[in-house]
Amino acid sequence: MVSLSKNQTVSLSKQSSSLNQLHFGLGWDPIKKKGLMGFLSGNNSIDLDAGCVLMDSGGNKIDTIWFRKLHSSCGAVMHSGDNLTGEGDGDDEVIKVDITRLPARVEYLAFTVNSFRGQSFNDVKNAFCRVVDQSGKEQARYELTEQGAHTGIVIASLCRNGGNWDFTAHGHACRGRTIDDMQADIVATVVRS
Repeated sequence: MVSLSKNQTVSLSKQSSSLNQLHFGLGWDPIKKKGLMGFLSGNNSIDLDAGCVLMDSGGNKIDTIWFRKLHSSCGAVMHSGDNLTGEGDGDDEVIKVDITRLPARVEYLAFTVNSFRGQSFNDVKNAFCRVVDQSGKEQARYELTEQGAHTGIVIASLCRNGGNWDFTAHGHACRGRTIDDMQADIVATVVRS
């Protein structure tokens, strides 16, 4: 397993010789807020949403997968569903990718996280994304340490590199309560970086 820093890239094909299915896991915890007199307040849930945009070599959107559209049109990408709280250990939301079923024109898969309810990343801790191969082995992990008033992050991407796939940790903060709100940032970060 490779632990990535912001803007670092790793070849997943070199990590795993027979790479055909991946799952992109996203996890986070809400910061416990204290109310009056120093006691923890009652509702500390954070509703973050994982998303994935499939793009061609020019950054043109082919398909978008998020909690309102759980399956790609090509059938290669599937979202696990919406986690409304971030409570618990491990992956809170998962996007599965069958690389063998991706259309040839898909060059990029951009993975995002955004706050549909408009909560900022000042309220989030322990955020991470990771890539796991078909055998369950974690190939790469990116710990997101940036906090701030932003509501969206272009967290990582997969990119075709010949017959291989490269995974890049981006951690690019942006505004946007939905994945569609973030499209310009996604293209600028993933395709033009």
